[in-house]
Amino acid sequence: MSQSITELLEIMARLRDPQQGCPWDQKQTFATIAPYTIEEAYEVVEAISQGDMDELRDELGDLLFQVVFYAQMAKEIKAFDFDDVVAGICEKMQRRHPHVFADAKIATAEAQTLAWERQKSTERKARAGDQPHSLLDGVATALPALMRSEKLQRRAARGGFDWPDLSGVIAKVQEELDEVTVELEQGASKERIAEEIGDLLMACANLARKAGVDAEMALVAGNRKFERRFHGIEKRIAAQGQQMTELTLDELETHWQAVKSDENR
Repeated sequence: MSQSITELLEIMARLRDPQQGCPWDQKQTFATIAPYTIEEAYEVVEAISQGDMDELRDELGDLLFQVVFYAQMAKEIKAFDFDDVVAGICEKMQRRHPHVFADAKIATAEAQTLAWERQKSTERKARAGDQPHSLLDGVATALPALMRSEKLQRRAARGGFDWPDLSGVIAKVQEELDEVTVELEQGASKERIAEEIGDLLMACANLARKAGVDAEMALVAGNRKFERRFHGIEKRIAAQGQQMTELTLDELETHWQAVKSDENR
């Protein structure tokens, strides 16, 4: 183990020391730290999307600290420690890459992805033992909804529950959109409308999967584009000495199209 990791583990142990540690760190639990882990993971993604290597280095450090935090808390209750975490992931990576660490032959990244998923499926079945198991087992409920939807449908596709090409998925998106439209026109309850919109969003996530696009990252990019263009509208309106709330929807649309046009030049 490198000195830098040793030092980080020692820092974490001191922060959690019952007598001389930090009061905030002392009171944390696995459950209270979990939201910070999610936040740090997204900040890593944000740094990557911005191409900021200095920021990425810092955010990876924050994410690593989360792992060390969990390991320290687990060590305190004699469940496992950091060395166990490292040993576990080393063993798993070697087991799931037999073409690198053993005699298996895999020629392409696509073939490796299939082999990886088969290995994970075998491991899930082994954990289940004699208990009933499903293709959907192990899809974490804490995932963002869009990401989880895509993963659920990817798992279902392994069992043959899938359209043979994009046309079927596109037709399903249109079908679900039509059903949302009908419910809105009929003045359905919020619960019923929410259910239909949920079906529509799942169909869109499935379209992304079938097109080979990561739905979550596509929406992240879409959000970023909307923010950039909206800021552009605000700047144009401010430059004219106006307030957004003073303009009609048609006038706002004119600004929107102008911002889009500027981006495409």
